[in-house]
Amino acid sequence: MSSTAAVAVHGAHGEHHELSFWRTYIFSEDHKMIGRQFLFVALFMMSIGGLMAMLMRLDLAWPDTQFSFLKILPQSLQQDSAITANTYNAEFTMHATIMIFFVVMPILVGCFGNFLIPLMIGARDMAFPKLNMLSFWVSAVAGVIMMSSFWVPGGPAAAGWTSYAPLSAVPLYTGVDWGQNLWCISIIVLGVGSLMGSINYITTIINMRTKGMTFFRLPLVIWSLFITAILLLLALPVLTTALALLLFDRMAGTHFFLPAGGGEPLLWQHLFWFFGHPEVYIMILPGMGIASELIATFSRKPIFGYRAMAYAMAAIAFLSWIVWGHHMFQSGMDPALGQGFMLTTMVIAVPSAIKTFNWLGTLYKGDIHYTSAMLNALSFVAMFVIGGLSGIFMACTPVDMYIHDTYFIVAHIHYVLFGGSLFAVFGGIVYWFPKMFGRMMNETLAKVHFWITFVAFNCTFFPMHILGMGGHMRRIYNPTQYDFLKPLEPVNMFISISAFVLGAAQFLLLANMIWSYYKGEKATENPWHANTLEWSAPSPPGHGNWPGPVPVVYRGPYEYSSPESAEDYLPQWQPVEHATAAD
Repeated sequence: MSSTAAVAVHGAHGEHHELSFWRTYIFSEDHKMIGRQFLFVALFMMSIGGLMAMLMRLDLAWPDTQFSFLKILPQSLQQDSAITANTYNAEFTMHATIMIFFVVMPILVGCFGNFLIPLMIGARDMAFPKLNMLSFWVSAVAGVIMMSSFWVPGGPAAAGWTSYAPLSAVPLYTGVDWGQNLWCISIIVLGVGSLMGSINYITTIINMRTKGMTFFRLPLVIWSLFITAILLLLALPVLTTALALLLFDRMAGTHFFLPAGGGEPLLWQHLFWFFGHPEVYIMILPGMGIASELIATFSRKPIFGYRAMAYAMAAIAFLSWIVWGHHMFQSGMDPALGQGFMLTTMVIAVPSAIKTFNWLGTLYKGDIHYTSAMLNALSFVAMFVIGGLSGIFMACTPVDMYIHDTYFIVAHIHYVLFGGSLFAVFGGIVYWFPKMFGRMMNETLAKVHFWITFVAFNCTFFPMHILGMGGHMRRIYNPTQYDFLKPLEPVNMFISISAFVLGAAQFLLLANMIWSYYKGEKATENPWHANTLEWSAPSPPGHGNWPGPVPVVYRGPYEYSSPESAEDYLPQWQPVEHATAAD
C-alpha cells in the first residue's frame, strides 16, 4: 500500500509558518523536537552517571592502590576515613540518582512518550504544546540544580538515592552541607516537570485519538505510557511531600524524621517506598511496551494476547501500590504485616509472567528477523526474567532477612533497570531513529554494540549474586577491611573490568548515532515494514506530522488482514473510502 493511498481525510492540518532558530530548536512546542531534547539531555546525563559508576568500581576493585580515585584527594584527607567513605558515598548516590531520575525516566517517558504518542494515535501534536515545552525546561533546570551540587561546600548528596533518615535529615557539616538540600530541591523540581508531562500524556491519549483509534486499538507502547503517566500523576506528590518535610528538618529545625525531637525515621521509608515501588514500574512499563512493539514487528506476527497484555500492565500498576513494605522487612514491622506484603509481592509476579508468556507466544513460529532492535528486545525479556526471578527470592521474608542490603539486591535492581529498561532504550533508539532523524543507523555497528553490551552486562552484574550470597554488603568503599570478604576480592576485580568494558561499549552507540545522523542511509517512510500509525508519516515527520489528512484506523495494530500468511501483516490504516461505518 503506497503512502499516498494510505492517508485519509480526518481534519485539516495546521498551517505551517517559519519559526526562528530559538523557537524551532530551543524553546520548541513541537512534540518531536521536545522528544529529541529529552534524548540528548538524557544521553549527556548518562555519561555523568556512568562516570560515577566507573569511579565506584575503581574504588571497590583496587581500594588500596594508586588506581583508586580517592587517591587524588589531598594527602591530608586521604588519611581521614570519614572523608574517604563520604566521597565514595557521594559517588554511588549521584550515580543512582542520575541514572534513575535523569536517564531512564527522561528517555523512556520524556523522549519516547513525547515523540511517539501523537504519531501513534494520529494526533498533530500534544494537547498542551506550551505545557509540553515547560515540562522539558523544568526538568532541565532540575538537572542543572543536581549538577550544581558537585561544586557546593560539603560536596553532593551522600545519603544514597533513597536518602534514608535520619542520615539525610542531619547536615554533615553545619552551615555548609548544601549537597543534600540541592538533591531535595532538584527532585522536587523534576517532579513538577514530570507532572506537567503526565497531565499532557493522559489528556492527549484520551481526547486526541484519530478516527477509529479506540482504546483497544492502541499500540502497547501507548498503553504502557498511558499507565505510566497515571502512576506518575499519583506517585510524585507523595515523594514531593516527603522531600518538603525532609527539607524542613534540615533547614527549619523541625523533627518529622528525627527521633531526638519525637520524629519517626521509618515515616520517611514509608513515604519514599510508597512512591519508590511504583517508580520501578514507571521505569519498566515503557520498556515493556517498546519490547512488545519490536517483538511483534520483527516476528512478523501480531502480539499474542493483546488484551491480556494491556490488562497485565494495568494489574502491575495497581499492585505496585500495595507492595512497598517489602523494602522494609528489616525495619521490625509486625510479622503479620510483613506476611501481607510478602503475598502481594509474590502476586505481582503473575501479570509479569503473563507478559513473558505472551512474548514467547508471539515468537513461537514467527518469521523472526534478528535485527539489532530485535536482539535488544529479546535481551530485555531475558534480563527482565532473571531480575524478576531474583525478586521472588527477596519477596520471601526469611530469605530477604539474609540477603537484604547485600550485593544480591544490587544485582537484582540492575537486571531489572539496566537489563530491562536500558536494553529497551537501545532497541527503541535503533527502531525509531529513522523516524526521528530520517536516516538509518548502521546495523553492523548496532549489533556490535549490542553484543559487547550484552556480554559485559552479564559479566558485571551476574557475579554480584555470588557476592551477595557471600555476605558482601552494599555501600562499603573498601571490602578489604573485612576479613571474610577478602576471598571475594578477585570477583570484585572481574566485575570492575567488565564494568569498564560495558561503559566503553556505549561510545559505540554514541558514535553510531552521530555518524548515522550525518552519513546514514536515508530512511523510507516504513523501513521496518511495521504497521503502527507513525510509519504512515514521512521520515522525519514535518509540521503537523502528516503533510495531508491524518490516517483513519480500521483495525488494531496487532491483527492480520489474513491469518494465512505473515506477508499479509499489513498496516492498520487505509483510505477513508475503504473504512467501515463503525470506524
